[in-house]
Amino acid sequence: MSPPKPARAKQVNVELPEDLEPKYANFVLITHSPAEIILDFAQILPRAPKGKVQSRILMTPMHAKLLQNALSQNLTQYESKFGAIQTFQGPTLADHLFKQAPPPADKE
Repeated sequence: MSPPKPARAKQVNVELPEDLEPKYANFVLITHSPAEIILDFAQILPRAPKGKVQSRILMTPMHAKLLQNALSQNLTQYESKFGAIQTFQGPTLADHLFKQAPPPADKE
């Protein structure tokens, strides 16, 4: 009896509409229920009073896990080609990106 053959990955053809406009996001709100993961991608500008959600993506927890794996693989490939991505250490990324500028020093 021969060993089972490994399953082949199916190739999927994805069509990108010509009028598809990319959305920039520098912030994401992530929430979940037992059945879905919700990703709200937003733009937040420094010193702006609020941000605006640009896109909402809903997916199953399984698909979120697959996305996590795909992002991990792609970031590993990116870093091997371009070097390590620097991340901020400290309270939160928002604290680093949107901290208020210090007041100007008084000149005496």
